[in-house]
Amino acid sequence: MIVKRIREELLKHLPADLPVKVEAPPREELGDYATNAALVAAGRLKRPPRELAQELAEKLARCEDLFSRVEVAGPGFINFWVAPAYWQGVVKRVLTRGPEYGRSDLGQGRRVQVEFVSANPTGPLHIGHGRGAAVGDTLARILAFAGFEVVKEYYINDRGRQMEILGRSVWLRAREIAGEKVDFPEDHYRGDYIRDLARELLARRPDLLELPEEEAVRVCREFALREILSEIRRDLEDFGVTYDVWYSERELYEKGEVEEALAALTQAGHLYEKEGALWFRASEFGDEKDRVVRRSTGEPTYFASDIAYHREKFLKRGFDLVVDVWGADHHGYVPRLKAVLSALGLDPERLKVLLIQMVNLIEGGKLKSMSTRAGEFVTLRELLEEVGRDAVRFTFLTRKCDAPLDFDVELVKSQSSENPVYYVQYAHARLASVFRKAEEVGLLPPSPEEIPAHRLDTAEDFRLLKLLDAFPQVIEEAAASLEPHRLTYFLLDLATALHDYYTKHRFVSEDEELSRARLALARAVKQVLARGLNLLGVSAPERM
Repeated sequence: MIVKRIREELLKHLPADLPVKVEAPPREELGDYATNAALVAAGRLKRPPRELAQELAEKLARCEDLFSRVEVAGPGFINFWVAPAYWQGVVKRVLTRGPEYGRSDLGQGRRVQVEFVSANPTGPLHIGHGRGAAVGDTLARILAFAGFEVVKEYYINDRGRQMEILGRSVWLRAREIAGEKVDFPEDHYRGDYIRDLARELLARRPDLLELPEEEAVRVCREFALREILSEIRRDLEDFGVTYDVWYSERELYEKGEVEEALAALTQAGHLYEKEGALWFRASEFGDEKDRVVRRSTGEPTYFASDIAYHREKFLKRGFDLVVDVWGADHHGYVPRLKAVLSALGLDPERLKVLLIQMVNLIEGGKLKSMSTRAGEFVTLRELLEEVGRDAVRFTFLTRKCDAPLDFDVELVKSQSSENPVYYVQYAHARLASVFRKAEEVGLLPPSPEEIPAHRLDTAEDFRLLKLLDAFPQVIEEAAASLEPHRLTYFLLDLATALHDYYTKHRFVSEDEELSRARLALARAVKQVLARGLNLLGVSAPERM
């Protein structure tokens, strides 16, 4: 990719650790790319910035395979005009690497765990969980493509108060079904799925209501947990999401990880007792206040589980980086968890937390409200059945994850340029039709060595070539910033450029050499579209 090449050429003449920036200038007449390298290096090298820039420009101008012009501007900026031959060579580079084009060694095999969704198994996944699933799964795919060793994990909260409420909710509904009048608590789960679970359990265990209350609630809890978790797995698999590890909170306790973690913090002097409870000195590590890890009743808090779980990730399983994908309502947990890592002697920057903002579902011009406990929400399953997996995944990735997302059902179902997933998939299908047409007249794309690339010389050609060249950079930047939406934006730009090209130029014409060049370009664009869609977990159709 050209940005990397320019940076490499600059660093041949500058200190190797210099943070060199190469970016597109604000206006096209200032070139394809610009750098402030001379301004950054001038102080260290004790040189006037413009003089240093002029010297660098003269040296780089000798790279005639890369640049057609190199000029100095202002106090010491350097502007580059990339040689047409470089752009024209992009097609060969793309097709030579094939589907592996864009893969990099940025990660250098570093081990990354991406933990996402991890919804309490107290009910079906709703559309907010779906957005987290799309972000986590796509990020994991991008990180793996960028050279990281990735483990995808779901943390099952299968103990504690919420599990007890779940079991009791099912038990109370079972009693109602049996004809008993029940005072149903406000803080219990009220969705229709609770009644369905109770009905199913009564069919399997006719003796349920004859059991002692404590045992009946336990039976209800275990049955509901198993059934709901099974449904969550099915929904995620149908959404194109699978996991390498399903990690049980119960297992964390059974293995003694919680007690071991608290003992380690106690030994280091980071825990203290007050009012019968055990507290972590979080305020000494940047959090706003200290946090309870064990209540006065002796029951560990959820925070204690989180401490043990993250300690186990880093110290037992040896992940270099952990990425947690959480709902935005968990933002307050970030500083306290980073505080724990500091207390454990770990670099808190090895933990990255992505916060997923809410999804506003718009149907028939109306906003739908959601309340999990009241059972008033749209499930991921319902949305998948309504608009399909591709549309849901792509749409969830059209905004940065920490920004709210409006999901307009009618728009997403429409076959128009206003529908982003249709727009990108249609670009791929349109190119597939070009090859069918070329085959009908006996034209095949040339091999990479035989491409008459010099015929790709229009403004529209160069626009596509520049985008193809940028694809590896987009992958690296999306991986480094943990922002999978960057790939979605890129695919929309590439699809826009392709549709514009299609309206202005013919891929197959009487000029055989020109047709062969354009078919090679079409093949390269189709390949990158397919790879990009694959990384998003979206199909690349041959016909639409």
